[in-house]
Amino acid sequence: MNLLQSLRFDKQNKNGVISFVGSGGKTTALFQLAKQIYQLRITDYVFATATTHLGAWQTKFADRHIAVKDRKDLQGVPNEGVVLLTGATDGERTQPIAESVLTWLYEYSNKQNIPLLIEADGSRQKPLKAPAEHEPPIPEFTDTIIYVVGLNAIGKPLNDEHVHRPEIFSQLTNLEINESITSESIIKALTHSQGGLKNIPRHAKKIALLNQADTSELQSVGGSMAKQLLNHFDSVLVGSLQQGNFQTFEKTAGVILAAGDSTRFGSPKQLLEWKGKPFIRHIAETALQADLQPVVVVTGIHHAEIKSCLQDLPVTAIQNQNYKNGQSESIKLGIKSLPDNIGASIFLLADQPQIPAAVIKALKERHSETLSPIIAPLVLGERRANPVLFDKATFSDLLQLTGDVGGRAIFDKHKVDYLPWHDDILMFDVDTREDYERLKGLEI
Repeated sequence: MNLLQSLRFDKQNKNGVISFVGSGGKTTALFQLAKQIYQLRITDYVFATATTHLGAWQTKFADRHIAVKDRKDLQGVPNEGVVLLTGATDGERTQPIAESVLTWLYEYSNKQNIPLLIEADGSRQKPLKAPAEHEPPIPEFTDTIIYVVGLNAIGKPLNDEHVHRPEIFSQLTNLEINESITSESIIKALTHSQGGLKNIPRHAKKIALLNQADTSELQSVGGSMAKQLLNHFDSVLVGSLQQGNFQTFEKTAGVILAAGDSTRFGSPKQLLEWKGKPFIRHIAETALQADLQPVVVVTGIHHAEIKSCLQDLPVTAIQNQNYKNGQSESIKLGIKSLPDNIGASIFLLADQPQIPAAVIKALKERHSETLSPIIAPLVLGERRANPVLFDKATFSDLLQLTGDVGGRAIFDKHKVDYLPWHDDILMFDVDTREDYERLKGLEI
């Protein structure tokens, strides 16, 4: 995915005011995103500006550059392409834009529904930085913060060649000057209240962009870093601005549908034992092993017994009082329980304790690469199976479901991305006593 796609940027979701901070490619990221917005004609033009200095040579990346002293200079501002507005050019760099001009830009772009992209930090072209006391100058009206770091600093010594203000970086991370920079030290800096989280408006969405992942090794390192960073950022992008390709890591929830009353089976299937544990515990443990977060178990009449099976696990059990109205009620209740920063949800069934964590991880990996609205396993090239991942873009349609239907009822409304899977164990579920006996005899 390119930067625009990885940020979920489209005509319906223009992300408002986006401020770029950090180091390791933020100016490149700003202009790359601005160009992609304009090239796809999401809007006729895009405003770009800076609350800090830009190199004079960087102004050439815009279609139009206007040096603005005061609001009078804004008369007749071009309304096509990427329009860069800065303060006056002083030698080899531009001055920050005046606060009154920035306020006008914000009000005008908000009224016209035009994206406003702001460079709100300086790093002297180095892959990493730590903010000084007065930094970063992020406008309070920023909707989205993109904090950029350069992963090619990993393994390099902590000094002025690779880090802007290395002494402050050392204080934030406890890494000594000239020690090798590690992914762990970058995470510490990014998640420190005086580092990557400094001066961010409370309402702003926070995105970490791990740039310069130009090799498969650095892409893997970035993916591992993303898991930890998601406790502090709404999403993490890993990739290369130079190569123009990114993965988007977001929290993926697990919703276990366990509200059935098992009338035909004769006893609660959720509580059947397999390999010494109840079905429901197997499924919850698998969801946790696959790093689903949060994990929500939607129960019905057997709420107390199911909750008892899960009491020492970090999962949430919620009771569906309307379970007799069909599976759609559990799906809707599960979605409504999820926090806003969830990127997708994987739905798991209570009668499939044998589902491996590997397939859940594979669904998440595919989603990070594509942000496809629906991803389902395709077993042996011909049969779709569970579990299924639903991107948050589908949640509004899932909330419209009624009756005893599941997520497949919206397959015709969204593009379904099928994940080839080799193991037909995904096709098995327990509907009868014979199925249960077969499951107990399977070698898994």
